[in-house]
Amino acid sequence: MSKSTSYVSKQGDENGFIDWTEQENASWEKLYKRQLECIKGKACDEFILGLEKLNLPQDRIPQLEEVSCVLREATGWQCQQVPALIGFGEFFRLLSEKKFPVATFIRREEDFDYLQEPDIFHEIFGHCPLLTNPAFANFTQMYGKLGLNASKQDRVFLARLYWFTIEFGLLNTEDGLRIYGGGILSSPGETQYAMHDENVIRKPLDVVDVFRTPYRIDIMQPVYFMLEQIKQLDDIAELDLLALLEEAKAMGMHEPLFPPKDVKIAS
Repeated sequence: MSKSTSYVSKQGDENGFIDWTEQENASWEKLYKRQLECIKGKACDEFILGLEKLNLPQDRIPQLEEVSCVLREATGWQCQQVPALIGFGEFFRLLSEKKFPVATFIRREEDFDYLQEPDIFHEIFGHCPLLTNPAFANFTQMYGKLGLNASKQDRVFLARLYWFTIEFGLLNTEDGLRIYGGGILSSPGETQYAMHDENVIRKPLDVVDVFRTPYRIDIMQPVYFMLEQIKQLDDIAELDLLALLEEAKAMGMHEPLFPPKDVKIAS
């Protein structure tokens, strides 16, 4: 999670309505149309079905209640407006209550291709379609409950589980590789990279392996973990994840597959 940001969430009125500018709506339209084209044949079927259920407007930023109405009917979830950055405690609490945190700002044009902070496009387009899926929704709530009561040290390990599933998860389906992670689905560069780069490591998801795998938020991922189908998230939710976390601690971390952040690579 970033420690600072130049973005500020917009506040809604007493009914939660946010008055987006013409420029902000134009940014949404550009991002939406570009990514919709990018994910053709790459997003998993459950994501496409969820996107159809949400029926998001293409020419303007949706109001959170529009999205929440669909989520409540499908899985009991809703969107929760939050500042641009929130703490881990608040993040876990919201997920445990079936409230998906959405920062109400949209990236500037110079940040279209890459943004560390999760903006409204990332949260609504990248994640909310799959929150209509029971297995994904239940796993996300379970994760929130687990993190809410975890120690600060354990939350570092749990962050890796979220990162390699909800944010950057892949499916190895009978029809080929597909994406379900919102961090990939909302990024054209990461979509192409995760699906086609020959140097990427893609391997079946093992929870202990995930807990032991470091990551950086400011680079393309050197490794992705794959499930065969979304409903396997139900199986993971049934595991004794804290026991597996302790096992990962005892085994130690994998060597990072990337350089430290402050190391410059010669070109």
